[in-house]
Amino acid sequence: INFINNCIGEFTLNHICNLPEVCAMPALGEADPDVVDAALDEAGKLAEEVLAPLNRQGDMQGAVLENGVVRTPDGFKEAYAAYRDGGWNALPFDPAYGGMGLPWLIGNVCGELWNSANMGFALCPLLNQGAVEALHAHGTEELKDAYLAKLISGEWTGTMNLTEPHAGSDVGALRSRAEPTGDGRWKITGQKIFITYGEHDYADNIIHLVLARTPDAPAGTRGISLFLVPKFLLNEDGSPGERNDLRCVSIEHKLGIHASPTAVMSYGDNGGAIGYMIGEENKGMRCMFTMMNAARLSVGIQGLAIAERAYQQAVSYALERRQGKAMGAAGPQSSPIVEHADVRRMLMTMKSHIDAMRAICYVTAEAIDLSRHHDDEEVRSRNYKLVELLTPVAKAWSTDIGCEMTSLGVQVHGGMGFVEETGAAQHFRDARIAPIYEGTNGIQAMDLVMRKLPMDGGEVVEACLADMRQAADALANDDGALGAIGRNQQTAVAALTEATAWLLRAHAEDPRAVAAGCSPYLQMFGLAYGAHLLGRGALAAQGALARGEGDTDFLNGRIVTARYFAEQHLPRVAALLPAATAGADTLYAIEAEHLSQ
Repeated sequence: INFINNCIGEFTLNHICNLPEVCAMPALGEADPDVVDAALDEAGKLAEEVLAPLNRQGDMQGAVLENGVVRTPDGFKEAYAAYRDGGWNALPFDPAYGGMGLPWLIGNVCGELWNSANMGFALCPLLNQGAVEALHAHGTEELKDAYLAKLISGEWTGTMNLTEPHAGSDVGALRSRAEPTGDGRWKITGQKIFITYGEHDYADNIIHLVLARTPDAPAGTRGISLFLVPKFLLNEDGSPGERNDLRCVSIEHKLGIHASPTAVMSYGDNGGAIGYMIGEENKGMRCMFTMMNAARLSVGIQGLAIAERAYQQAVSYALERRQGKAMGAAGPQSSPIVEHADVRRMLMTMKSHIDAMRAICYVTAEAIDLSRHHDDEEVRSRNYKLVELLTPVAKAWSTDIGCEMTSLGVQVHGGMGFVEETGAAQHFRDARIAPIYEGTNGIQAMDLVMRKLPMDGGEVVEACLADMRQAADALANDDGALGAIGRNQQTAVAALTEATAWLLRAHAEDPRAVAAGCSPYLQMFGLAYGAHLLGRGALAAQGALARGEGDTDFLNGRIVTARYFAEQHLPRVAALLPAATAGADTLYAIEAEHLSQ
């Protein structure tokens, strides 16, 4: 598996994104090209030499709970020490608290490498980074001074505590309580489930971010506050001291990501766990969404990463495995299965979708950096809105496609893919959680259509559609491969535009009809926007070829991959239009109690 010098990732950074522009922003002064190149090379080495060799071990051994202590698989604690000591957790964070101040875009590229190598391991840094984001944005100066540097360094790790046994995705139904102690602190009681790395043996302290209700809080999400609840309370010198009143009750036995301990956490069994409010009372969801938005893009990166791992393994197997004789093959030998048309179809499907996923995720990360650091307020505002629009697409489309691509990876291996020893099955199992956590993909689709399309009266999505339309029209004028890409894009953008207009009109008339169209619409958007970005890359590749720059085979591959995606998969956008605009009549025509008949 190639974790180092990924030419496609580099091409995406420089020709679909604009990494030089991002790195040139004064606020990211440490991000000169040499530093970025060195960071990516070293991140690849960590993935290849430390994390990837543990992936199979982690899947087979898993994390275990013994006498209240979670033991991670052999080698994982040492791997985390290498990650921490290398300064990797600090990569995109504020230098004022010990961060390196590099672009979020580079942090996400590193995240792709680490998740490809070992998704079970990479979940711990993912949640920790989200905790840093929430505390940095909403914590008091006292809390930031006490906790932020250790979280940024990775010496301590962070978690997100939303879900409760009775509530599931309905966060507004949570029952955990927070009672004031009179000295500015709070006593937290309640139980949380599905807490990733809620207990482990990597760090001296675990900092839990917990949603709970204060006395007399309003019902629903309007009455939720956010609290920082450390595993160990701090001594006066800032070191971990007395154990807080919280414990891991159990860890889940799961389909995949076995190396990652998913904890059931109990708070306040002996009177109440001490917590500190982050942000304003009853404004906890606003604070938590800061964490969740960062995590949602990172989960989209997981879908990309595990698909890339499955693809590279499938290609390697298809080049070596010989079976049957491909049509047109000469000689008596059987052919490598890569020469059979259907295997080639599966590999090109994987390759093109992965390129599209990578482009969407990287462009979203680029927009995060521009929204935070650009010196032009209008550019910051425009990119902030683009992040809002693209985040549910990056999360949901990439993770849905990640499941499809890892399934194809099993299929390329044939019967051997169904055998655990090849590793193809593990990628399939690990990928399946990503459409579920950090907000199910159905919730992401609702967020896209119900909240993001109406932003600024629909102007945000219309600006995005106009950009896609203009790019498609420009490509369509070409006589060759770019023209074929552009004409397919024109058809797709027209269908997406029609669906968008229909959903915006239906918002006020029939919300249930809109809800019924959310998931097919998100699929339309992911396909169309992914093709748009691949077209941007194909145009850049053709320009480089005309100038005699770069590797000819690689650049031709960018054009062919974009054309394959446009011709073979982009037509699904128009095919999904009737589903997105069908309304809810047939969806609810059968009474719920009769669905089993």
